[in-house]
Amino acid sequence: MMKKLAIFFLFFAVNAAAQTKGVVKDSLTGSPIAYVSIWVENENIGTTSEENGEFHIATNDKNKNLIFSALGYKKKISKVSESQLVNLSPLAYDLDEITINNKKEKRQLEIGKTKNAIAEAFDNGPRMDAKFFPYYPEYKKTRWIQKAIILTDSKIDDATIKLHLYDVDENGFPGNELLTKDYIVTIKKGVTRSEIDLSDFNLEMPKKGIFVVFEKLLIKKNKVEKTITDFNTNITKIQTTYAPLVLYNAVERDFLFSFSGGRWLKRTKEEINPFSGSKTVYEPSVTLILTN
Repeated sequence: MMKKLAIFFLFFAVNAAAQTKGVVKDSLTGSPIAYVSIWVENENIGTTSEENGEFHIATNDKNKNLIFSALGYKKKISKVSESQLVNLSPLAYDLDEITINNKKEKRQLEIGKTKNAIAEAFDNGPRMDAKFFPYYPEYKKTRWIQKAIILTDSKIDDATIKLHLYDVDENGFPGNELLTKDYIVTIKKGVTRSEIDLSDFNLEMPKKGIFVVFEKLLIKKNKVEKTITDFNTNITKIQTTYAPLVLYNAVERDFLFSFSGGRWLKRTKEEINPFSGSKTVYEPSVTLILTN
């Protein structure tokens, strides 16, 4: 399936003294909220709350803002100095009517395949990169989203990652989330092709297209530590990454949408690779299965 696999790591050295600790809870029930995305506003510094709602983030600047977001809750911006206990307010959703189709015939169409069969694995830290799937008229006969397929490389078994689906806003950016609750995906060890069943969400392929995003969960369960010795100085350090690594494909595209610092950024190929004359950018190795 993959002819070549190149691994690129971005390691993070975090000074424990420069961290802010806190806990995120439901404002109505007082229950801890797991897997909340937490960002330093306008900076590529982020983390994820643990299953007990606790978090550590690499800043202690009391004047900076932290952005807290989780599906099913209102987004909240809080000063670092006021973030030891953060309460998120639940959102109320209007549920769409679900139509049951008893037609026995089943058609399937896999979309999003790239011409480049080479997959490369990157550790992009807290940043999230989106893959855009445009809509085409031929999807009319297979307009329901059945599965998402992602290629990953994990050093540990049962690593977890979060799936996001977004519609397209009036400026062409990722807009509203199409899921009403967190979808946590468990990834097996090694280089794997994981199929995620989305049929229960009754999602129709939007006429303006859809963005698919996988969010790295920066939690203890996913932490991978490796001891590295500098042979010139004989100094030993602990390098930390978080599993799994998402595989990427090089594609000919002028830009890529990335989420960092609590907002979406449109990153051009010149910004991504300033010293390269290549016409390509790297986007996540994700495909969708459509069905009737």
